[in-house]
Amino acid sequence: MMTLTIKEISKQLAEVTALDDPVFAQLSHDERKGVIQLIKRTQSRIEKSEQQLVAFEKRFKFERQLWQQGIEFVAGVDEVGRGPLAGPVVAAAVILPSDFDLVEVNDSKQLSQKKREMLAPLIKQEAVAFGFGVVDSQTIDRINIYESARQAMKLAVQDLSPQPDQLIVDAMNVPVNTPQLDMVKADAQSISVSAASIIAKVYRDELMLDYAKQYPEYDFEHNAGYGTKVHLDALRKYGATPIHRRSFSPVSEMF
Repeated sequence: MMTLTIKEISKQLAEVTALDDPVFAQLSHDERKGVIQLIKRTQSRIEKSEQQLVAFEKRFKFERQLWQQGIEFVAGVDEVGRGPLAGPVVAAAVILPSDFDLVEVNDSKQLSQKKREMLAPLIKQEAVAFGFGVVDSQTIDRINIYESARQAMKLAVQDLSPQPDQLIVDAMNVPVNTPQLDMVKADAQSISVSAASIIAKVYRDELMLDYAKQYPEYDFEHNAGYGTKVHLDALRKYGATPIHRRSFSPVSEMF
């Protein structure tokens, strides 16, 4: 029987998706160091994938409970942009189908920018519906950031079609008449809220890229309006733009 090369074995193992695959048994007697390393890496990959799937199923817990109660359209709602010195606060609402299968969807803060940008269009593609709400800096200065975040969430929910029967919200109460499940760290516990957090973050980042073209001195393409050194230096040198939140420190202390 011809011995496979390590390159051939690597191709075989790349297609293995379960630890009980007979390929492992066939290769268990191969004492070549390269093969042993390939088997270990494959086992690690599969174990990580299985753990990711378990965590994904756990984040579907609340949606499934609500569906079992006969509630058809469950929307996850989340916002981004409460802390920056410039730009709007943005919210997203997402209704997912029961067969949603993007295992990598998680709280946007736990994902890289590249991963969020990869997942956002896929979420939109699989979603039953998604909507956005945007509240600008002038409104934030007028009614405060907390109320602005609530208003952005309201707009996002109103942007959905069909309208949801139930909301899952991350530590906030949305000013709509829809029943709401309000929980702390919902973006890490509910797959719908995770999805909303991702598309809201990507949407706001894209808005800040547009603002970066209008106001290139402030480095918005890298800081998204947060108070980095480059941003603060530009504020001191050039002053506030129309998208700066003048009620926020240290912007308020500069003028």
